[in-house]
Amino acid sequence: MAEPFFYPIFSFAISFALCSAFNILISPINLQSINFKMKKITNTFKYTAVALVVATSLAGCNQEVTNSNTETQAENKQAEQVTLTSSDVQTFLDDAAKEMIVLGKSNARAAWIYSNFITEDTASLAAESDQLSTEAGVRFAMQAAKFDNVEVTPTQRRQLNILKQSLVLPAPQDSKKSAELAQIGAELGSLYGKGSYTTKEGKKLSLGDMTSTMATSRNYDELLEMWQGWREISPPMKPLYTRQAELANEGANGLGYKDLGAMWRSNYDMPADDFAKELDRLWGQVKPLYDDLHCYVRSELGEEYGEDKVPQDKPIPAHLLGNMWAQSWGNIYDVVAPENADPGYDVTKQLAANDYDEIKMVKGAEKFFTSLGFEALPETFWTRSLFTKPEDRDVICHASAWDLDAKDDLRIKMCIQKTGEEFSVIHHELGHNFYQRAYKDQPVYFQNSANDGFHEAIGDTIALSVTPKYLKEIGLIDTIPDESKDIGLLMKMALEKIAFIPFGLLVDQWRWKVYSGEVTPENYNTAWWELREKYQGVAAPIARDTDAFDPGAKYHIPGNTPYSRYFLAHIQQFEFHRALCEISGNTDPIHRCSIYNNKDAGKALNTMLEMGSSQPWQEAYKVLTGNEQMDATAILDYFAPLQTWLKDKNQGKQCGF
Repeated sequence: MAEPFFYPIFSFAISFALCSAFNILISPINLQSINFKMKKITNTFKYTAVALVVATSLAGCNQEVTNSNTETQAENKQAEQVTLTSSDVQTFLDDAAKEMIVLGKSNARAAWIYSNFITEDTASLAAESDQLSTEAGVRFAMQAAKFDNVEVTPTQRRQLNILKQSLVLPAPQDSKKSAELAQIGAELGSLYGKGSYTTKEGKKLSLGDMTSTMATSRNYDELLEMWQGWREISPPMKPLYTRQAELANEGANGLGYKDLGAMWRSNYDMPADDFAKELDRLWGQVKPLYDDLHCYVRSELGEEYGEDKVPQDKPIPAHLLGNMWAQSWGNIYDVVAPENADPGYDVTKQLAANDYDEIKMVKGAEKFFTSLGFEALPETFWTRSLFTKPEDRDVICHASAWDLDAKDDLRIKMCIQKTGEEFSVIHHELGHNFYQRAYKDQPVYFQNSANDGFHEAIGDTIALSVTPKYLKEIGLIDTIPDESKDIGLLMKMALEKIAFIPFGLLVDQWRWKVYSGEVTPENYNTAWWELREKYQGVAAPIARDTDAFDPGAKYHIPGNTPYSRYFLAHIQQFEFHRALCEISGNTDPIHRCSIYNNKDAGKALNTMLEMGSSQPWQEAYKVLTGNEQMDATAILDYFAPLQTWLKDKNQGKQCGF
């Protein structure tokens, strides 16, 4: 599942000054627009009590917000004349924690109701709750910054930094600019949320329609039309995005950062510039495997479409990889599948044969965790979660995991389809829930994953154990296929996970260059495609106009959602899986390993999860892996049989891009 999310209690999504944005977009109700807003709400979270993800800032809804901003500035100026002490710090942190708990519960409930009952009224309630959280988030960050030069304990400094860094898009300390930033966010949201394309035949298509075509069509020209059509929505975003970057940089400067990119990179318990270097180091470890996959896929696409359309010495045209953004390639498995790769079973059919309904699928996933020694989910999970799409109302079906009280009110929200893929997704989502419960006893500031990649990595780590061995143990299949069938399974996974890794890296690489001024507006699109070619070996299928703004066609750019977390999760999950397999005493190749029913692995996993974000992520990493530094060689270990196979298939071919 690409870019999933979960919703803990204290994830205060502060999206686009939603109070104004919703008023613009939901009368009459526009479900695509509302879904963009809610995806913004749930997808931009920093997964913690202080995750006051501010995609806008204070003003933009009404004059009261502007007044609040002005009052905050006055308070800050007055505070500058007062000598602050460590005692003042603790008083502030205690008071902020109490307020966050109250706001967190209110915000989570409003968002849950909205997700499950999409109406103008519930959208308005969610927006009002967001507004309160927006104001609190900016206020906490500004107040925390006042203590930058006060001597405090390491724990206090960590809590203060978490408050400061919880702002994703900080506003300048100027009411007019703050209001402008809010309005820009609303306009960007509107442009993306209402985006559509009318075909040459006059048929109006939504993004969902076009995405489906990109996944299933093998018609070169039809794919090109879909690719071009969606990118018609983004040129109007360019001047808005340019101004938004200017204002957000000013806000970051006010919090003591040289630019917004540096502020984002400061979230990782290391100097900001070191974090960027660390990502490149990890990519260097994975790149040889990616290059082998790229070479093979390009060759197969050349056979499918002709080498005149897919030259074997150039990047792959971006519209041929089964995905609107060419970020994952799983939809073209039928084009590149190895011969005789059928594993001999179909999980979807086996679920039906064994009478698995939606609840039994979730119960089965829960049993995975209890087999590791985790306590069963509370009864309220089963009475309050959403497992199937209601027939009487619209809901947001995107799979998500929720924690509404930072204790035991855990839930998932899915419109479960009885498929093998969904069975794996359920394991992933419950991974979030068990992580949420593991750190519930931490102080409110530390009820979060060790870094923002960990939560997604944990969910995916669990899903990696949904192997044929596991399926046999729970009675879904009778025999484990021999190793000759592994290549097909590994190919499917590589098309999703290995293909994604360079994309997961370059999105924020581009933004960091924008925020630092290295990439200027006139070069936005050129720089985007330079990075796409450098890291992915993927190119625009046609020449792009000078006013094109192709980055804006990807949700996370107008949505201002940091993207490095997804890159990190794809690295971390394999190292976590390798470590857990070693702890479990596994003797199989790690791609065949499942930690199901192993209490030692469960104990080690829980020890790391319980830490939350109370320590630098490197400490949590060491608890499970024995090392403080991430190591992408676990990916190479996992896909070793596939890489050997790819190298054999690529012999005599012209590789590289």
